[in-house]
Amino acid sequence: MPAIVSVSTEMPPYEMNQQETRELVYDLFSASVSQIDRLIKIFDHSGIDSRQFMAPKSWYLESHTFAEKNALYVDSAVDLGVKAIRSCLKGTNERISCHLEEIDAFIYISSSGISTPTIDAKIMNKLSFSPHVKRIPIWGLGCAGGAAGLSRAYDFCKAYPKAKVLVLCTEFCSLTFAKDDRSKSNLVGTSLFGDGVACALVAGDQVDLKENRLPYIEGTQSTFMPDSEDIMGWDLQEDGLHVIFSRDIPNVIEKWLKPNVEMFLSSMAVEFNDINAFVAHPGGKKVLTAYEFALGYTEEMTELPRKVLRSHGNMSSPTVLYVLKEFMEQSYEEGEKGLLTALGPGFSSELLLLNWRTL
Repeated sequence: MPAIVSVSTEMPPYEMNQQETRELVYDLFSASVSQIDRLIKIFDHSGIDSRQFMAPKSWYLESHTFAEKNALYVDSAVDLGVKAIRSCLKGTNERISCHLEEIDAFIYISSSGISTPTIDAKIMNKLSFSPHVKRIPIWGLGCAGGAAGLSRAYDFCKAYPKAKVLVLCTEFCSLTFAKDDRSKSNLVGTSLFGDGVACALVAGDQVDLKENRLPYIEGTQSTFMPDSEDIMGWDLQEDGLHVIFSRDIPNVIEKWLKPNVEMFLSSMAVEFNDINAFVAHPGGKKVLTAYEFALGYTEEMTELPRKVLRSHGNMSSPTVLYVLKEFMEQSYEEGEKGLLTALGPGFSSELLLLNWRTL
């Protein structure tokens, strides 16, 4: 089984608490949104205390072209991506001997900006990767991207058991903010989304690991819901990416997720009661509540996802890696199991079964 050896996170340079963000949005929208006093209350019930951003508060008060937003995305993605990779590999010292030149595949995940060559190539020009590393950039999976990146790393390591794979997730959702978009989706997105970067190292079965208890990936499942494109995603307009965010997402989770989880756990010969760690992407407070309702979990099972949501908001693809990092800092007994899950545009689900063990 491939192991998740290390996870690192990088914080953008600016932070606003939820009250500051609420006031900023209210000032921008109050003159043109008739129901702003009612709608603005979503900030008060989001379960978020603070979020990090790639731009200062004054930036969001101005209009920006798509080109300006994307240029900031590219520069920031390279800068924080380099830092996240260095931190991730530094964090492996007690578990594995790994240098950049030994990385076999580099999976880059993002949905909030575009670049060709992709960001992974720009990062490789700043770090000493092997020129033969296999680049796997993946765009458009949104909130499911972090879990999907780990799943594809698992697939690669199953095919190449000696492989060491980096998964880098970079999202700057705040840079897509459109100050003139008065839609409810924009308001909801602005109450939830933050910016973040996370990196994970996954190692194959034949990589020499030191005696540390780590989460090993036992199996994965990807599930696609047909004809559900309008649930979540981006609408590309002249000034950039405008968020599509359906109010039905919690209902979809309640009705659709449980059968997928049951099918997956059954295929892995695992029961619901066998899961000790629920490593869930915290898409929002209502999403976590829907997880609890659908899977019969208590708030104790969603404590760490709620902690990440409270401190960082929904950062899209990196968020589940922030949650995973919290779990990896806890103490788990040999053989305890975790379920890692995230949902994203498509509409789609990614599930991974984790097993904490020492080889």
